[in-house]
Amino acid sequence: MTLWLLDASVLLATEDSDDDHHGDAVWLLGAEDPLATLDLAFYEVTNVAVRAWGDPVAATRLCDRVVALADDGGLVRADAPLLADAAALATEHGISAYDAGYVAAARRAGARLVSCDLRDLVPRGLAVLPSQARAGRA
Repeated sequence: MTLWLLDASVLLATEDSDDDHHGDAVWLLGAEDPLATLDLAFYEVTNVAVRAWGDPVAATRLCDRVVALADDGGLVRADAPLLADAAALATEHGISAYDAGYVAAARRAGARLVSCDLRDLVPRGLAVLPSQARAGRA
């Protein structure tokens, strides 16, 4: 079984039925493979749900998904070594420290990173799309 580390975009896609990755993201959350995320996801999903969507109820549902991952042992916590790795990855790949944090967390956990980020992560080979994870092509 593959351990999949989900970034916030995948969690957000589970809540947004208009998102192109919605179906595959929902499927991934219900699949048997183990899942994890970075503690940063709490802040990112809340920010989008509250600020962009104006939906605090969605923020609660999304945070509940992160809690469920944490309860299953799937929460990577940021610490000084992870942040140092993220800074190095951000510099190396020209990506945000936030995105690099997920890459570093996936590497630490021995996981494959799943993201809907078609601008920075997927094209650079740093993550796979939910559809790729679902198809087992990752």
